[in-house]
Amino acid sequence: MINLLQSFKIEVPKGIFIKDPETSDLGKRIIKHSILLIDELGFEQFTFKKLGQAISSNESSIYRYFESKHHLLMYLTSWYWVWIEYQLVLETFALKNTEEKLKSAIKVLTRTTEEDSNFEHINEVILNKIIISENAKAYLTCDVDTENEEGFFKPFKRVVTRFSEIILEFSKTYKHPLSLASSTIEGALHQHFFQQHIKNITNCNEYHSVTEFYTNLILNTLKHEE
Repeated sequence: MINLLQSFKIEVPKGIFIKDPETSDLGKRIIKHSILLIDELGFEQFTFKKLGQAISSNESSIYRYFESKHHLLMYLTSWYWVWIEYQLVLETFALKNTEEKLKSAIKVLTRTTEEDSNFEHINEVILNKIIISENAKAYLTCDVDTENEEGFFKPFKRVVTRFSEIILEFSKTYKHPLSLASSTIEGALHQHFFQQHIKNITNCNEYHSVTEFYTNLILNTLKHEE
């Protein structure tokens, strides 16, 4: 396991991109500046033309990597969920106590993001802000069934599955592990969004974290089932 983690490489499902942006300096600049520009403008106002101006490159050069800005958003969200999966494995694989393992998993999936120096062209803190605001737009489209069949959401689905397995390790008879896992992951994004933008509909704040809320909610739910 240790050797596997040391050789870890983030791989986004093929089909989301035309040319892998990790294979060139231009591709990495596209990813780096798309994160900065989406954070600045919002996804609706973000365009390849504006991105091209930001990286001093032709708009057509970006289309050699991504078919559309929707595919670029799917790339960013997929990259993020692979990165989260890596942290989930890293921080839970050595834990034998099922409650401590569950608490650690909840923390990984709900905490405030810190920048990872292993990926110089990607600012994970800013990317996390985009995921909080824009993640649902990657799959709330009329093409979701086709894109799901093509495997575009595999990274997110793997995170949900891994977390559901940890839930079942703690409570072997719980009947809704996938629903609880996916609700927690998406709900945590919503709570972070509300905490930042619509503060009067959440109790999460500087005194009560999103992690604290979901740890309490999940443990109480599962212990009630026993």
